[in-house]
Amino acid sequence: MSLFRTPASGSGNILPYDGMVVYYGCIFSSAEATCFFDTLWKEVDWKNDEVFLFGKKIITKRKVAWYGDQPFRYSYSNVSKYALPWIEDLRLLKSIAEERTGETYNSCLLNLYHDGSEGMAWHSDAEKDLKPYGAIASMTFGAERKFSFKHKKTGEKRSLLLEHGSLLVMKDETQSHWLHRLPPTKTIHQPRINLTFRTIVQVETNNF
Repeated sequence: MSLFRTPASGSGNILPYDGMVVYYGCIFSSAEATCFFDTLWKEVDWKNDEVFLFGKKIITKRKVAWYGDQPFRYSYSNVSKYALPWIEDLRLLKSIAEERTGETYNSCLLNLYHDGSEGMAWHSDAEKDLKPYGAIASMTFGAERKFSFKHKKTGEKRSLLLEHGSLLVMKDETQSHWLHRLPPTKTIHQPRINLTFRTIVQVETNNF
């Protein structure tokens, strides 16, 4: 079985200005994507996410995991995480993301949404640990979900459906000018695993 279904060069920029977002569509067959989903579900060290809002610690139903080339520290919502060493399938998927997008990544933040009731509010990935204007490659396995963008000043919105086995990349000034979210929905009852390959720029002295 070939690793990819058909060549996918991307849809062109789906943002009208102030950033670059390219959707490659499904880059895996349904069988390949399901195989990756099953492996990630079983082998990733999933933990319930913890965030601090208004000084209060909140444990989310959504689960997360953080992997990388080094035990990188990644901080958001006043919580720091340290990257675990790559598992085989994650390293393979990182290589595929790099080949398709022409970018390089050294880490991956994973999210597990059990059903449509779990989502993400409007935010931008602009943490100080990330490479400025660096690319973020997003892979989806499992339930197809709506993904939305909103310009920080104009309020203009763009949305698309992220399919099972698909790839999307956000880069250039996107995080500076646009927010994005995964809106909750009552119509989705299946789980979704999302991988976001990133580049951390901090210097770490520890080794695995």
